Amino acid sequence: VSNMNIVELLNHMVKMLLLDSILTADEGMWMPHQMQELQLDELGLKMNPADLYKENGFGLMNAIVNLGSGTGAFVSKEGLILTNHHVAFSTIQQASDANNDYLKNGFIAWNKKEELPAIGKYADVLISYEEITEKIISKIHPDMSLEEKWQTLDKEQKKIIKAMEAESPDTRIKIAATFNGKNYYLYKFKRLRDIRIVYAPPLDIGNFGGEIDNWMWPRHTADFTFLRAYISPDNVGRPYHEDNVPFQPEVNLKTSLNGFQEGDFTFLMGYPGKTYRNETVAEFKYAIDLMNQRIDKYQKNIDFYESYTKGNRETELKYASKLKSLHNSLKNYKGKLEGFEQKNILGIKNTFEESLHVWIKATPEKSEMYEAVFDEMEAVIEEKRVLQKKMDLLTDWVSRYFGSNMLYIAYQIFRTVDEKEKPDMERDAKYQERNYNLITNRVILADRSFDMQTDQAFFQKSILNLQNLLPEELPDALEKMLSRADDTASPEYVSDLYKRSTLIDPDTRKAALDMDLKELLSLNDPFIQIARDIEQDLSTMREQKKLLDLKKDYVSQSFAEIILAYRKGRIAPDANSTIRFTYGYIQGYSPKDGVYFKPQTSLGGVIEKDQGKYPFNVPEKLKVLNFEKDYGIYADEKLQSVPVCFLNTTNVTGGNSGSPTLDANGDLVGVIFDMTYESIIGDYYIIPELQRTISVDIRYILFITEKVAGATHIIKELNLSKAPD
Repeated sequence: VSNMNIVELLNHMVKMLLLDSILTADEGMWMPHQMQELQLDELGLKMNPADLYKENGFGLMNAIVNLGSGTGAFVSKEGLILTNHHVAFSTIQQASDANNDYLKNGFIAWNKKEELPAIGKYADVLISYEEITEKIISKIHPDMSLEEKWQTLDKEQKKIIKAMEAESPDTRIKIAATFNGKNYYLYKFKRLRDIRIVYAPPLDIGNFGGEIDNWMWPRHTADFTFLRAYISPDNVGRPYHEDNVPFQPEVNLKTSLNGFQEGDFTFLMGYPGKTYRNETVAEFKYAIDLMNQRIDKYQKNIDFYESYTKGNRETELKYASKLKSLHNSLKNYKGKLEGFEQKNILGIKNTFEESLHVWIKATPEKSEMYEAVFDEMEAVIEEKRVLQKKMDLLTDWVSRYFGSNMLYIAYQIFRTVDEKEKPDMERDAKYQERNYNLITNRVILADRSFDMQTDQAFFQKSILNLQNLLPEELPDALEKMLSRADDTASPEYVSDLYKRSTLIDPDTRKAALDMDLKELLSLNDPFIQIARDIEQDLSTMREQKKLLDLKKDYVSQSFAEIILAYRKGRIAPDANSTIRFTYGYIQGYSPKDGVYFKPQTSLGGVIEKDQGKYPFNVPEKLKVLNFEKDYGIYADEKLQSVPVCFLNTTNVTGGNSGSPTLDANGDLVGVIFDMTYESIIGDYYIIPELQRTISVDIRYILFITEKVAGATHIIKELNLSKAPD
């Protein structure tokens, strides 16, 4: 071995020891006000930490947008948004048909006039946020019943939202609780309702690897899409209109082509959906039980839809988004359950809870306050278990993912009309007037996401499944449905339901939403009748559930007090679909003995995976570019190729998809789209040496955009560290 090799080896060993000592995954998804406590400049952040979030709306965090189904970021002064292909997947699918298959072939607008309206899509731009705990909980008194407390909490939040949203037609308010209601925060957004598709790569690029590679590393997926936000000429967010103009954000991200080295500091900001890290053992066990139950449901629905739609591209397109979501959830749950068992997460959480018991018993004061918390949670969870089992039978029937689409539509219409009989402030929050446009879009656009013949077959299959239940297991509504005919499972009975329904027509559905309850019921639509019966049962159960949930919240708040005191206050609240910050470092990992994964992949790996058919079909143009080494300005000097994806030690969950990955200077270097299979358990428990997030490298995004698609106009719109010739 040469002296040079020995020196290089020693340097590498020293570097890895240093990495191991500092580059562990931070367990927090931190709220904006907590960032100042993290000492980010000492951790590697080079930009001024104060510039991350500013109360005047000019911080870097204000470039991050909530897309409802994921996250995105402004990357130009003209409202250009970069997000994931899978975040925009349903939007692209709904714009497609067999003649214009944008999902398979991709879409590109060569100018702004050609950009495709993403009907129903919105982007929420954060304006400000503040804690409002005192405003909410000051109205609660100890002598109130659970029902009175629930009504008060609901009323106070609705009052605040109504008053603030009256300021402007595009103001959107979200009130979110942390630690199950211990604290409340108000988020003020500007809602942009005219979103258009600018460029989506073809499926062979944007979803390269498909479900086989999903949650896996190494990864070679260009999971990105460009959208654009539009606004009225007087700067008000409104639905699509030909007079709308590109939105000009106060802040947009600078795009870096400088790359990174292993060990470099990175961070991201986004809207993670929900995590469960601060929950009790009793809650964790309950979650495991629910996952085991849902896995079977996911698999059966996948098997049905894949079998029934195979070979008919028009039908495949309509169910593409649903199937992608079902597959994603199925693999996620399987990964969680495998990880829980392999890493003994239940044992770890039991040990932690035992240490809490010891800590509590150390003083009489703590023992008196908190010792009963664990037994109380056990009791509440058992109540939830019994109620949830009954509810699931009914909610599955009116679910977008587990039920018939026709019945889902009918239920949405019935609930909306039924709730409209009440004053707006007394309605279920989901069905208040402020959400009417969202409901209308879902109901009217439903045709783009299901096929009547397929739905009919699914409905019949669902009835057959009901007949496997014991009579005492059947809720009244489903028993009533089965009693309407001698043979409700017969094809003739089900076919007759669909023939008699007036909801097949989108115009009729829209008109139905504007009816009063008496008019709606006079239609005598069979699906409305079934929806009404199901809602009669569900409404009673919902009343029980809301009080049970509040009861559980109060126990959870006590548990939060325990862990906050035990950990001396430094703890990030579980994710709740609000803006969060997480940091980490570029680093590979070792998933098992004898295996080490590097933190970066390259275009060469894409070519190696080519099988000539989906999901591993490399387009010919990409092969030629690789063969000729025509990388443009996007090659990585160390890789001698175009970088594709990379790992870092940040932690994410659903909702983070599309979040920008930023370097120490706050410049865009990638876009989050996944986590590794070993990291899936991170929703419940972080194992730092395994926790890795997967991003698509910005250089691969721009390489595909310029060299494969030829969309230089998009590249020139970005704020690049260097621009193409």
